[in-house]
Amino acid sequence: MTPRLDAISIVTSDMSASLAFYRRLGLDIPADAANAPHVEATLPSGLRVLWDTEEVMRSFDPGWTRPTAGSERLGLAFVCASPAEVDSLYAELIEAGHQGYLKPWDAVWGQRYAVVLDPDDCGVSLFADAR
Repeated sequence: MTPRLDAISIVTSDMSASLAFYRRLGLDIPADAANAPHVEATLPSGLRVLWDTEEVMRSFDPGWTRPTAGSERLGLAFVCASPAEVDSLYAELIEAGHQGYLKPWDAVWGQRYAVVLDPDDCGVSLFADAR
C-alpha cells in the first residue's frame, strides 16, 4: 500500500472557538462537538480534519507542551471562488474577532491571497486565481 495523506490534526486550546472558526470556512462539523475532547470532520475529498484539546495531548504524554513556533506550526489553505470572495471572507473573519496576519494582496504567482490566524495562532491562507 502506498501511504496517502488521510488527516490533518489541530491541537487547540479552545475547542469551541476553533470549531466556530473552521465552520465559518465551510467545514461541516457536528453541532454538538464544542465540548468534546476530540472532533473529526471529513471533507468532500475524504481528507479528515481532526481537533484535539491540549488535555488530550497531555493524557498521552504528561510532559507534552504546546509548540511555540507561532503561526507556522500548521498551515491550511482554502481556495475561494474569486478574488472578491478572498476579500469578503477575510473581512468577515476579522469582523468576527479573528486576527489578520496578511491582508489580501495580489501575489506575484497570480493569486489573490490573504492569511488570517485561527484561535490557536495557526496561519490559514485564503486564495483565488487572480484572473
